[in-house]
Amino acid sequence: MANKLVRGSLIIFIGNIIFRIGGYVYRFLMATLLGPSAFGILNITMSNQGIFQTLASGGLPPAISKYIAEYEAVNDHNMARQIIYTSLKMMVFLGLFLGFLMIFVIGPLMAVFLKKPETMVPLQIIGCITPFSVVLGAFRGAFQGVYKMEYIVYTRAVEQMFMILFATAFVLIGLSAVGAVWGTVIGYALAALSAVYIFKVYMPKYIPEYTDDFVFTHKDELKLGIKLVKFAIPVIITAIAEMLIFNICTIVMGKFLTLAEVGFFGAADPIARLPLMISISVATTILPASSEAFKLHDVKALQKYVEQSYKISLLFVIPMCIGLALFAVPILQLFYFKSPSYVNGASALALLSIGMAFYSIFAISTSIVQGVGNPRIPMYILVFGSIVTGVLSWVLAPILGIAGGATATTIACFMMMVPCVYFALKLTETRPPTLSVIKVMAATAIMGIFGYFIPKTTLMLFPGIILCMIVYFFALILVKFFAKEDIDTLRGYSSKLGPLAKFINKLLNLVEKLEFRN
Repeated sequence: MANKLVRGSLIIFIGNIIFRIGGYVYRFLMATLLGPSAFGILNITMSNQGIFQTLASGGLPPAISKYIAEYEAVNDHNMARQIIYTSLKMMVFLGLFLGFLMIFVIGPLMAVFLKKPETMVPLQIIGCITPFSVVLGAFRGAFQGVYKMEYIVYTRAVEQMFMILFATAFVLIGLSAVGAVWGTVIGYALAALSAVYIFKVYMPKYIPEYTDDFVFTHKDELKLGIKLVKFAIPVIITAIAEMLIFNICTIVMGKFLTLAEVGFFGAADPIARLPLMISISVATTILPASSEAFKLHDVKALQKYVEQSYKISLLFVIPMCIGLALFAVPILQLFYFKSPSYVNGASALALLSIGMAFYSIFAISTSIVQGVGNPRIPMYILVFGSIVTGVLSWVLAPILGIAGGATATTIACFMMMVPCVYFALKLTETRPPTLSVIKVMAATAIMGIFGYFIPKTTLMLFPGIILCMIVYFFALILVKFFAKEDIDTLRGYSSKLGPLAKFINKLLNLVEKLEFRN
């Protein structure tokens, strides 16, 4: 099981790196080709798109993952397959219905609310994405349930590659933000087809076809649908609230600020989310892993997963967030070198980066709590957080501009993190990793003080990052962060990293020599 957690997290982490790089390429191209105002329209559209796609999924992908993991744990392949088909029927209906509403009702109303008529057509096109996104979500849930995280990565690659290609082509021929959104439609459509192909060709190895004696009546399917909905309702509320945490400030700013200012915020936002590559990679894997351990009443394994997930995230996320905050200006100058005006988003980037440190820990805690059968707890916390974000954005954005939206998000993330960590540790009876937190914070503080005195120019960006990494590495050794178990675990999995294996082993040998020389 430990193999599943580490392997799954590693695959999703690598996939998230590729996905983030592709996302930055997309953002860079769109920001450069469209300009701040049209890019602001695209950001408002994408914020609404994320919320609407989440609503259309009905909260079922996590339910699919959870119940497939549980049925596969007891080798009930028939029910695992039935989970997929029943969920898919429900999701396709939701996708078509809500897509219709978006085109004819919600899109026009949102444009009126924002008092920006130029946003109406891009918002309406979102309705064409949902039928494909729900199919994609259903199969990704199935892939996650059997720990085939690489299949999720494959579909993401198809989605992103074709979205970038078609969006860029449509913008170049003069379709502006409308063309960018149509590129997204094509990306999702082709990704959905790839998910269907993978499921048909490769998934029977892990979830075999129905046995001849399997009987499942309409009444049974209705009961299963109700079971899925009971789990999915709090999950969908949680997911919508989560999307609001990230996107409500953009929507609110769209009402109070200019489209160019929204564009500046949109340029900073994805960079601030860079640390989430790590936490979401761990969170994606910890959900089915904790669910399976909970189902099998394996308390020791469950506690080990919880401890590992927090320790891994803290080790990498905290210094990344501080580094992004420190080097906000040169990072934006580098990413958007063709459009220097986007450096106006530096204040938002610095503030959002701190918020993402809080959100990263919250995301892992949410998956743990959901995995042990308590999806309502994150739901309540996220609903509270989304309300806080919305209220603070409404108050602060007109006063502080994009820094106000970023401040609102950061405060809300902190207020969500604290109670969710408490419940994750309490429900799994896991001791809080207090010592690990103190050591990481101490090492990060040393790195931060050193990084503060590095000149914040594009010329010094990469040397500064490398120097900060070196300082952080030796600071971790200084505070004796690494345990022998950590080094042995990392050495065991370094062989899977190809050409990097030799370098990582040398690094681990150095750590072992310095850490345990006495």
